[in-house]
Amino acid sequence: MALTGDGNQLSLRGEAGEDPNVGGKTDTSDSSWLESCLDQPMDLSGVHEVINYLPSPLSAKHYDADTTEPISCGLQSLEELLSWKRSEANPFNVAAVPLAPREPPLARSLRRTLVSHDMMGGYLDDRFAQGTNAEAPYAFYHWQYIDIFNYFTHNMVTIPPAVWTNAAHKHGVVVLGTFITEWTDGATACEAFLKEEESYRAVADKLVQISHCYGFDGWLINIENSLSEVAVKNALLFLRYLTDQLHERVPGSLVLWYDSVIENGKLTWQNELNQSNRMFFDACDGFFTNYNWTEQNLEWMRDYSGIQGRQADVYIGVDVFARGKVVGGMLETNKALEIIRKHGFSTAIFAPGWVYETLNDKTEFRKNQDKFWALLSDYLYIHQPASLLPFISSFCQGFGKAIYWRGQREANRSWFNLSAQEIQPLYYRTELEGQGWLSSHGCPEDAWNGGCSLLLDGLIPATHTSPVCAKILSLHVPLASKTLVTLIYKPSTGIKVSLEMKTTDARLCTHMDVRDVKPSSGSPVVRDEGLQLVSQFTQLCGNSSPDGWTVGCSQLELHGCALREVCLSIQRDGPPQDTPFSCRVGEIMLLDAGLQVPTEPFQGLCIYDVVWLRGAGTSPESPSPCLHLNATLRWKYPTELARHFRVYWRRLRGPDPRIPPGELVLVGRAYSNLFRVTELALPEPPGLLELVVEPVSRQGLPVPENHWGRRSLSYTEPLTQ
Repeated sequence: MALTGDGNQLSLRGEAGEDPNVGGKTDTSDSSWLESCLDQPMDLSGVHEVINYLPSPLSAKHYDADTTEPISCGLQSLEELLSWKRSEANPFNVAAVPLAPREPPLARSLRRTLVSHDMMGGYLDDRFAQGTNAEAPYAFYHWQYIDIFNYFTHNMVTIPPAVWTNAAHKHGVVVLGTFITEWTDGATACEAFLKEEESYRAVADKLVQISHCYGFDGWLINIENSLSEVAVKNALLFLRYLTDQLHERVPGSLVLWYDSVIENGKLTWQNELNQSNRMFFDACDGFFTNYNWTEQNLEWMRDYSGIQGRQADVYIGVDVFARGKVVGGMLETNKALEIIRKHGFSTAIFAPGWVYETLNDKTEFRKNQDKFWALLSDYLYIHQPASLLPFISSFCQGFGKAIYWRGQREANRSWFNLSAQEIQPLYYRTELEGQGWLSSHGCPEDAWNGGCSLLLDGLIPATHTSPVCAKILSLHVPLASKTLVTLIYKPSTGIKVSLEMKTTDARLCTHMDVRDVKPSSGSPVVRDEGLQLVSQFTQLCGNSSPDGWTVGCSQLELHGCALREVCLSIQRDGPPQDTPFSCRVGEIMLLDAGLQVPTEPFQGLCIYDVVWLRGAGTSPESPSPCLHLNATLRWKYPTELARHFRVYWRRLRGPDPRIPPGELVLVGRAYSNLFRVTELALPEPPGLLELVVEPVSRQGLPVPENHWGRRSLSYTEPLTQ
């Protein structure tokens, strides 16, 4: 039970009510409890808990049985799908990031690239909604090349983990789950739900509700079993109904059909779009072909009347594992893409995790992945994130050997959380004349924020006298009349570094009138004390940290321009000779100088779903195993203002009143207004602790402590009779 400071009792473990606005089960006796809790003032004296060691009431599907850590999962059966309720959904698997705009938008992309992520059964390290400790995880970060990301497993309903949706959406990439039926069980399920209109609509409605609830963008439909005459007729109606309903509820959504059954219900992979499967293509947004095609299939399809005007909606499947008789695959996947693009089709790259799965030394994963995507780069198209200011990225890939903040280690452990991934730069290796070269890649050995930085390294040959221009970002960001620019970097000796920014006239952007702007890190920044942002911004500028990071700042004065490219200009600082170099880029930030730093008061901090456990280790007060607190925190704060949230705890009072209150101890980072505290070792009862949530502004400027969230929690042993 929980007791507020004014004596009003709030039940934390009653029956959950149905609330369409809340993503998951709050285990409360009143469905409005959470909203009323979030409206409570921050100065409320706190929550009281009487310790008990009852089995956890939390769903075993959504929380790890041993730690109560929130996890993502799929649905195994038709019965599980039809019984799904929004009120029982996993709140931690709701994506926190909406789909960002990009240039060109999907509808104008004529040769698209879909990645279908199928790896070792799925739901691996990525199932942990708040991230996990992982020495060598798999991650994807070449988002600029792809349009659609599909999370694929052999569960009947594959719901993408929110960490993938968050990372993809930041880059404007659409995310699809998978609905698959296969083998005898799949055929039985299809005959059940495709028997009549009511039954197929019930399944479609649940798929729409799940996509809407969890914040992803649609489905790949994969019926890999034969269908009866009635079932195949209704499959077409199911597909059309699902597509229409999803478009109505989820803007920008997609439904794709996989090349499997044909119009007579037989499971006969065609490896092309033709008259026997065209009706499924006509009923949805796109067609994903099987992998055993030949160039003759593509030549025939290009002239097929059933495809005219929708060639971009045909995704030619490429199995990176090269199973069966296929074109390309593995490190020859580029051969398949060459033929696909030659004939003007989109592509679906299946299981690119091959670059990870086949490695004996998983720590070499980054090199293998960068090599694979570099081979494909001639046949892929760079998409530009299109957003308003501020634009900020530290190039974190969502995993690393440590967690950094402002160049300092915040936590010294290997970790993985794709929700922490920031806008990714361009990764490549290019040759310069005179045997020189330039490479761009992520490096976890040092970082400004997150888990890695962007490392530019190479060789400037003696014969190369002009600066080397290392392209970092391709984007579309309208600039303010006064734009503040920060570059945080760490160069090797013997080079000079400056930022190059290429702009277009936003009103004439289709004409591509380009103007190069070269702000110097030494140029003065206008100090307008009337503008809080400028005032705070100048405090960061011109400083060099003890760890060698340099913070360079500039102010641009432009009118009607949009930023389209960011480069780092690297020039030899010395006599002509072969010059090896490296430059680590920690962060690039662009801000509108005319805006105040937005500060919002923290509203509400709720503590619920408390579970007490005894775990490994002992406390100073007792030789018995440690007392562990597990609890969910939820709060209200505009997530668009926060880069992330730091969650702390501190001891206010324990059994011994002579021991003073403790310092704030970091528990973890949250990337939404929700955080699960797990296995927090506490002093023996009675005790009083404080849980604190600090919003970290996107600009990296400090948020005043009176805008943090705080709630105290006291705990005691149960009263004995």
